[in-house]
Amino acid sequence: MEMVGGLDLHRQQITFDIVDHGSGEVWRGRVWQPDRARVRRWLADDVARRAAGRPVRLAVEGCTGWRFVTEEITAAGFEALVAEPAQTQAARGPKRRAKTDRSDARLLRELLEQDRLPLSWIPPAFVLEWRERIRLYKSLLDQRTAWTQRVHAELYQHGVAVPEDRIASTNTQAWLANGVELSDAGRLRVRTGYQMIEATNLALLPLRAELVSFAKAQPACRALADTHYGVGALTSVAVWTELGDCARFGRSDQAVRHAGIDITVDQSDGKGPGGRLSRQGAPTLRWALFEAGKCGCRATSPDRDYYTEVKARHGGKRAALSVARKILRRCYHTLRSLDPAVVYAEPGV
Repeated sequence: MEMVGGLDLHRQQITFDIVDHGSGEVWRGRVWQPDRARVRRWLADDVARRAAGRPVRLAVEGCTGWRFVTEEITAAGFEALVAEPAQTQAARGPKRRAKTDRSDARLLRELLEQDRLPLSWIPPAFVLEWRERIRLYKSLLDQRTAWTQRVHAELYQHGVAVPEDRIASTNTQAWLANGVELSDAGRLRVRTGYQMIEATNLALLPLRAELVSFAKAQPACRALADTHYGVGALTSVAVWTELGDCARFGRSDQAVRHAGIDITVDQSDGKGPGGRLSRQGAPTLRWALFEAGKCGCRATSPDRDYYTEVKARHGGKRAALSVARKILRRCYHTLRSLDPAVVYAEPGV
C-alpha cells in the first residue's frame, strides 16, 4: 500500500499531512526553515524510512518553492504532483472554518486520495529555464515603464509637457538638461529616474537579444512566429513556456481559461460581476497575447475586420483581447500538431 501526502509550502516552514494506506496512520508535522538540503534530508531520513520501499505520492501547491521541492521528491524516487492553486482552493468549497497551513496540507492530501487534485503541468528543466528568462524580461520591462511614468509625472508636476513616448529619447534628455525650469528636488527625481531607466536597459536589452536568438532557433517558437500574425520572437517564447503541454487540454477553450483571458459570467447568487476577465493564469502569457492581439489593428492583419468590428462596439482594449483569444486558440492547435520531441527540442542539441 502506498503513502499519500500534501505539502503546504512557505518560506519559513513546509507543513505536511501524509497518510499510510497500509496502516491508516496519519503523519503530520513541519519542516522548519526549508531549503534544498533540509528537504532532501527529510525525504531520505523520515519519508523513505516510513515508506520502506513502498510507493509515495506527494502533492504540492503551485506556489513559490514548488520547483526545488518537486525536484527533490523526484530525486528521492517518489512521485511529485503540482496542484493548480486557484482550482485547489475552489475545491475547498464554502469556507466554514479558519484556513490554516495544516488544513491546506490536508486538503491537498484528500484531493489526491480522491483523484480530484487539479494538476498543473511540470515543465522540463530546459523549459523552466527559459520561462524564468521571459518572466525576468517582463519584470524589467514593467520596471522601465514605471520609471518612465515617474519621470513623465514629475515633469508635468512642474509644468513641462513631454509626450510619454518621447521621455527616453536622447533629444528629450538633452533638452531637459539645458534650461528647463525644475525645482532642485524635481531635477533630482528626474535625474534618478533616468539613471534607473539606464540601469534597467543594461539588463533588459541583452536579455531581449538572447530571447530573440533562442526563439529563432527553437522549432516550436519558430513555428508560432512564422504561422501566426502578431506573434513575434518574444511573444512566441512566452506562449511556448507558459502555455505548456497542450496535450493536457481537451479543447482550445481550456487553453483560454488557463491563460486567464476568458470572460466570467454572472453568478447564480447575483454577487459575481459578469463580463470581466478571470485573470486566473500566468500574467506573462496574458501580456504576450495582448501584445499580439493589438497587432489586429494593422492593415495587413488577417483579423483586421474583426478587430475593427469589436472596437466599434466595445473599444480598442476589448478588441485586442478578442483577437488575443483567437491567436491563443491558433497557437494551441499549432503546438498540439507538432511532435513533442520538436516542441521541447533544445537548439543545438
